[in-house]
Amino acid sequence: MQVRTIADMTAAGEAPDILFWVGCAGSFDQRAQKITRAFASILGKAGISYAILGKEEMCTGDPARRAGNEFIFQMMAYQNIQVLNGYGIKKIVTACPHCFNTLKNEYPALGGNYEVIHHTVLLKELINEGKIVIREGGSFQGKRITYHDSCYLGRANGIYEAPRKVLEALDAELVEMKRCRSNGLCCGAGGAQMFKEEEKGTERINIERTREALATGATVIAAACPFCNTMMTDGVKNSDQEDSIQVMDIAELVEASME
Repeated sequence: MQVRTIADMTAAGEAPDILFWVGCAGSFDQRAQKITRAFASILGKAGISYAILGKEEMCTGDPARRAGNEFIFQMMAYQNIQVLNGYGIKKIVTACPHCFNTLKNEYPALGGNYEVIHHTVLLKELINEGKIVIREGGSFQGKRITYHDSCYLGRANGIYEAPRKVLEALDAELVEMKRCRSNGLCCGAGGAQMFKEEEKGTERINIERTREALATGATVIAAACPFCNTMMTDGVKNSDQEDSIQVMDIAELVEASME
């Protein structure tokens, strides 16, 4: 894919409208890389001027801070802020709620002040503006889709409507789980749990959450977070239903349905 870096654009005397913050999962995780490609493809088709940091992008430091290592968090954050401020970045979009929350709510205290938007919010705006056109009889028309609220998107930042509006634009049948919106159940990966073994208990959280998703009768579980995607996919595999149930990011659903 021909995705330009901010360094290349700056060298050419150009400035992007938006910086796409890819994040660790979107860069290195094979499954999440597909989400990155889908979103980059959408931005290209919609005619959005954007760039990525490429090798200059470090982890935001979210897992380090959640796991209690404030020193590592601040080291990473300061380095990122130095790079972002050096390029004069004003607007950032990211497909990861963890990156979104950290950049938006925690970087300002360290001198990093940016307009940060989650990709579901941008997708909704682009659909409303007519820059994303969903084709008639799209891939997911009439399909039952259930949406899993990411903790860092929902409860932490109050973003509930944007992802649902995007799914409605696909002409799909949106069915809610029993626990949704502000009462949603975590997938089990937040707070740096993604990178460690869980403590002993009666059941893994992602198994319980996937059961709730399957109970809706949906054939597609929509997520808006790479961590949630991993956990729900593992839950579907655990129930031996990966042949009939798809776990997809909202960006992938949109890209597959675009004209």
